[in-house]
Amino acid sequence: MTRPTVLYDAPGPRAKRHNVLLTVLFLLALAGVLWWVFASLADKNQLAWDKWEPFFTTSGAWTTFLLPGLKNTVIAAALAMVLATPLGALFGIARLSDHGWVRGAAGTVVEFFRAIPVLILMLFANAAYAKFTDVSPDSRPLYAVVTGLVLYNGSVLAEIVRAGILALPRGQTDAAEAIGLRKNQVMRYVLLPQSVTAMMPAIVSQLVVIVKDTALGGALLGFSELLASVRPMSANYGANTIASFTVVAVIFVVLNLALTTFAGWLERRLRSGKRSTGAVVAGGTVEELSTPGEHVSRDDLDGPGPEAGR
Repeated sequence: MTRPTVLYDAPGPRAKRHNVLLTVLFLLALAGVLWWVFASLADKNQLAWDKWEPFFTTSGAWTTFLLPGLKNTVIAAALAMVLATPLGALFGIARLSDHGWVRGAAGTVVEFFRAIPVLILMLFANAAYAKFTDVSPDSRPLYAVVTGLVLYNGSVLAEIVRAGILALPRGQTDAAEAIGLRKNQVMRYVLLPQSVTAMMPAIVSQLVVIVKDTALGGALLGFSELLASVRPMSANYGANTIASFTVVAVIFVVLNLALTTFAGWLERRLRSGKRSTGAVVAGGTVEELSTPGEHVSRDDLDGPGPEAGR
């Protein structure tokens, strides 16, 4: 007799037959939809080799359209990541401050920019640069895209940082304060090092969003990013819109996959670098981290032994 699982009972023979039938029907429906899509594209001559040839036989499409667009996308995304990550960490920590005015100010900024769509932030930034600065019209779209991405994603990352720190056990803070660490030292040496690995998947997801949202600048601000290269490329190569969009989509997938792979490698390095539950503090720095007049031994850092809880 099959043992039921925690979340649901194991399906019986009749339920298994229903599941198999539904799976077959779904696969048939999916195959029908795919056949209809490919047939429609073939009727409109979008699958002909001459539509795809420029991406495989010559380098003109890459050097003239795709690579310059990819370069601008990477530049905008990299600048936004470099600026939004520390900004998010700063506001996330500020929201945990013991001072009410700091928490209130940081919370107001975070909630305000998190509630506004990133496209509107880009449009406002573009108008502000045009009216109040002397940024050239050629560089203005890049500035506006980066500004909008930093403001929006910085506020989202602030919430990720705050949630990651709050997810740590309260005992981590109590133990650090017990050995004489001040509040800023507790944050720098104990809480942040541990919470970074826990926050890494959410941070990576937000960085992927930054890469994709650069396309919004090309849609309304004239920023010559990767997706914006589809229109002139399609016009120069015989209206190969489907082929152009497909190639651009594959490039975005490869770019985001590379970012996710690197982040996964970094997370594994961080986890393998500290196997203990707390941050590793060198014995020679204990005196510097402790409050004046107190002496902390290495035994204090090791914590209570197994018999302490008995």
